[in-house]
Amino acid sequence: MSMDALKKAAAHRAVEFIQSNTVVGLGHGSTTAFAIEKLASLLQSGELEDIVAIPCSLEVEAHARRLGIPLTTLEDHPRIDLTIDGADEVDPEMNLIKGGGGALLREKIVACASQREIIIVDESKLSEKLGTHFALPVEVVPFAWTVEKRFIEGLGAEVTRRGGHTPFLTDQRNVILDCRFPPISDAPRLALLLNNRAGVVEHGLFIDLATDLIVASASGVRHVRKVEESMDTKRP
Repeated sequence: MSMDALKKAAAHRAVEFIQSNTVVGLGHGSTTAFAIEKLASLLQSGELEDIVAIPCSLEVEAHARRLGIPLTTLEDHPRIDLTIDGADEVDPEMNLIKGGGGALLREKIVACASQREIIIVDESKLSEKLGTHFALPVEVVPFAWTVEKRFIEGLGAEVTRRGGHTPFLTDQRNVILDCRFPPISDAPRLALLLNNRAGVVEHGLFIDLATDLIVASASGVRHVRKVEESMDTKRP
């Protein structure tokens, strides 16, 4: 199966959990785009109705509007029934690295407001420790980026500003530092250090936020609920 076929299989499985008369969070990224398109087709066919969605980025908002998905805001719906989102890396405890697309701040806000956070990935995103395959994105205010770069380097990472001399800017007009750590042995501790740092707006460590994991591979699609057992016990 192609990578797009794997992504689509995981996304379509996740959409099966959406019910009518609910508030849905729409994550950012290429995998979630397949879920958004599937949701739109179900609304158009009448298989789902009375759905309102909260997008995790301006790009996702524009995509959903083009497809005719009704949108709302956290002001009007501070409690989200279900969010579908992707991840860059997933460990056996279903902790995540996210932010490869630069939408980590809004994605984490939506995740924290969600009763159910369904993460959809292909099997290449699984690893024993976060940071094994993917750099950790950290969103910082532009005023402080050089100071925060030095601070994070002191924690053991190689740090680059995304976009280099023409920096990538998030929807909130902040910059992203991509932080290449060795495999992270204590992700919750690193998250706390970054949480406590002035100038850091948000980071891509999503700790204890995912409730469900849907993994697509050439052998099929599998669904793991965190309340049942950890991901490594479910591996074939």
